[in-house]
Amino acid sequence: MTDLKGQFFWYELMTSDPQAALAFYGEVVGWSAQAFGGERTEQPYHVISGNAGPMGGIMAIPAEAKDCGMEPWWGGYIGSADVDADAKRLADAGAKVQRAPDDIPGVGRFAVMADPGGATFLLLKGASPEGMDAPSPMTMGHVCWHELYSGDFEADLAFYTSRFGWGKGEVMDMGEMGSYQLFSMSGGTDFNSMSGGMMKKPPVMPEPLWLFYFAVKDIDEAMSKVKAGGGTVLNGPMEVPGGAWIIQATDPQGAMFALAGKRAG
Repeated sequence: MTDLKGQFFWYELMTSDPQAALAFYGEVVGWSAQAFGGERTEQPYHVISGNAGPMGGIMAIPAEAKDCGMEPWWGGYIGSADVDADAKRLADAGAKVQRAPDDIPGVGRFAVMADPGGATFLLLKGASPEGMDAPSPMTMGHVCWHELYSGDFEADLAFYTSRFGWGKGEVMDMGEMGSYQLFSMSGGTDFNSMSGGMMKKPPVMPEPLWLFYFAVKDIDEAMSKVKAGGGTVLNGPMEVPGGAWIIQATDPQGAMFALAGKRAG
């Protein structure tokens, strides 16, 4: 099994309408879904799967989070061997503990963190001793790219590379938008090992955040399904190195996500 400590490996949508979100992403991305603990649960957690198996979940925004103003949002979990120790270690390095370590019965122990620039991520140590295999690049329905819109670019870059051991790749010049720093969660520095990129948060973004790209077969077909399903395409399609095309969008409930895929012909 792949060692996922220090790497994003589970992705979760908290939304105002889980059933609508399941239908939307099922059509756009092609996920299958299964209720964790059974459909009769008052607020079921639906595990979503791509071609290589489970990769995340969809759930209703918890009442306490909704009362604090949480809007629909995609979050990513980073693997941890010791959530309590990591939360303290990361807080000492400039992160903020947004929710103290706690247990999810039958799932594991987690914590909600914010990096030095303010973008939220989560830590998770699973209750099961069995790990997960990371899917191959561009496996349909899985996250193929991770993008940070940073609130403090230099501090965040130093934070993730020093505290998680991420490797720095090429720096791409984005013109007026500044630099786009490629990174590898595995610690590599060559282009083929890259896992994502980070850049300074553009003024149009309301807050720093992590954006996750889901792999689809045909970007134009997927874009049409986004629009037909009530989502909004914010940017793209745009070609990126490696021959893929991307779009950035919001789902009907307002959560931001992105897609990557080929173009027919």
